[in-house]
Amino acid sequence: MSQPFKDKVAIVTGGSDGIGRATARLLAQRGAHVIICARRKEKLSEAKAEIEAAGGSVETVSLDVTNSEDFANLVAEVAERHGRLDMMVNNAMSVHYAPIANLTLEHWRKDFAVNADAVFVGTKAALKVMMAAGSGSIVNISSSCGIRAAPYMSSYSASKAALIQFTAVAAMEAARSNVRVNAIVPGQVQTASTEDFASKAPEVAAKTADAIPMGRGGTPDELAEAIIFMLSDAAAYVTGVALPVDGGKAAQLYLPS
Repeated sequence: MSQPFKDKVAIVTGGSDGIGRATARLLAQRGAHVIICARRKEKLSEAKAEIEAAGGSVETVSLDVTNSEDFANLVAEVAERHGRLDMMVNNAMSVHYAPIANLTLEHWRKDFAVNADAVFVGTKAALKVMMAAGSGSIVNISSSCGIRAAPYMSSYSASKAALIQFTAVAAMEAARSNVRVNAIVPGQVQTASTEDFASKAPEVAAKTADAIPMGRGGTPDELAEAIIFMLSDAAAYVTGVALPVDGGKAAQLYLPS
């Protein structure tokens, strides 16, 4: 496999599982040194072992991205220790399911703390390094819930919508410094949590998949490939974009059968 990211340094938040882990794995396979941060140490150990077994270069950091000081310090420390920071993937997420009438302010704030506040902190810290260097790429992971209404997911949807607009503003501010900032907008993805749901409610899961134009959810690797594209020089003239990667769902005009 070619290594277009050889000698480059990347940080991936929420990188111990799902989309983040697939992204970290692909980055490492293509030559990058990857720093994965997440909360669960056992998952971090699994991801590290998997990447190193394939010959990749990886570090893991147990970190809660809502601890703004620790997160900003991590970004600065990585850049200082390695002499560079080329790529940043803000992937950590939080979601609470409840009708608005029952949703607590605590849960609302938690989703915003992870999905919006932490992205601001990570992006701000990365931009300081990248804009000074005159190069870099940041990809923020939003959701189809950020562009379409999803009942019982108000805090998640609102925070993911905020992330899309923040990404666009960051892209405009960083463009003349040759730093690109983009968002990926996943639809349904076959992660451990969605597979667990499918095992408990197979009929609902089947109907949900059938409602996607391509007839299925995406895989973490498919999302990772889109993220890798946005990080790469192949997307050198792409910034401020929110790219749906959702099997066509965002483009679909719903009509009852």
